[in-house]
Amino acid sequence: MAKTRRRLRSSTVVLGGMGMLAAALSACGSDPDRRCVDRDSYDYLNGYKVVADKNCKSGSSGKGGKKKTGSSKSVGDADWYYDADVSNGRADSGTFSRSEAVDRGGFGCSGGSGGG
Repeated sequence: MAKTRRRLRSSTVVLGGMGMLAAALSACGSDPDRRCVDRDSYDYLNGYKVVADKNCKSGSSGKGGKKKTGSSKSVGDADWYYDADVSNGRADSGTFSRSEAVDRGGFGCSGGSGGG
């Protein structure tokens, strides 16, 4: 029995290519990855404790999260933390500045910091 090669239709190839292009362009979006963290929970080895998004303001950035009431766990100073390495409920190596996180760029993005 001879094996036959399956040929892809040109529309399949075009649609696949468009999907890859869309994924690459969306990685350059203006919204960096963000986590809501408790600024008061910083640990030198582990970073900030990640808390529920509802503790942070819905806006892009700014100090002053809201304090949870009626709960034994309160978050006094929650804020958005951008482009962080997240592990075991902790976020580290990020920034509280949204504009700085956008300037860093991402996969397939031009710009970012360049060497001299």
